[in-house]
Amino acid sequence: MANLKDLKNRIESVKSTRKITKAMQMVAAAKLRRAQEAAEMSRPYTERFNSVMAGLAKSVGDSDSAPRLLAGTGKDDVHLLVVMTAERGLCGGFNGNIAKLARARAQELLAKGKTVKILTVGKKGRDVLKREYGDHLVGHVDLSDVKRVGYVNAQEIAKDVLGRFDAGEFDVATLFYSKFQNVVTQIPTAQQIIPAAFDEAEGEEVGANTLYDYEPSEEAILADLLPRGVATQIFAGLLENGASEQGARMSAMDNATRNAGDMIDKLTIQFNRSRQAVITNELIEIISGAEAL
Repeated sequence: MANLKDLKNRIESVKSTRKITKAMQMVAAAKLRRAQEAAEMSRPYTERFNSVMAGLAKSVGDSDSAPRLLAGTGKDDVHLLVVMTAERGLCGGFNGNIAKLARARAQELLAKGKTVKILTVGKKGRDVLKREYGDHLVGHVDLSDVKRVGYVNAQEIAKDVLGRFDAGEFDVATLFYSKFQNVVTQIPTAQQIIPAAFDEAEGEEVGANTLYDYEPSEEAILADLLPRGVATQIFAGLLENGASEQGARMSAMDNATRNAGDMIDKLTIQFNRSRQAVITNELIEIISGAEAL
């Protein structure tokens, strides 16, 4: 039977843990509201921007004058995986799910004989991937000192990626992040950003029942907008990640708080039973001693 003092200390320890998880849940809930609003407000702009880009890309087609960011290098031998995760843990499977998707893509590409390079954004993704793909890591972006992610942070990441592309370090770049759906559901997503890939529906949305006359030419506009498009997609991914992280942390801390409460109830029952057994034994000893007299 467990010692009463040990049980009491354990109950107090779990109560302290519950206070911490409850506080973290409340902080995550407060941050989630701002992060969710930022992610949802960015979606209309990102969707419309991609629609315009898709319409321009459809007009240009496979012409020789198409920008390299749209046409690509003409091969897909070297792939850059830009894996964006959180700087902190205690957010359930948020970081693990993104890393799992990136790991599956890396395994698939390596099995096909492709060269894989990994650029990580966020400490947790780097910690997971470097165990198995440490030789493939080519860079890391640290955002631990950034309190609120802004477009300037996305521009810095895009500048790094575009610089590597101009230097001929890779042929295809894919962005990995988690798209926020609700507090319970965050969807790990892989999005190709170089060469630019657009859904046919996006191009049809712009071109339907409308004719546009572009000045200057479509190629010139694309050459100017495509680099911004990379930064826009990265920024949208960062905002989606921010909302997903807080939602996952809120859900994880809520579960931890509930589990701590259940554990406290079980330990309290065990403590009361142990104390009752001790009292019963003491009464038996007193009665036995009185009868002996």
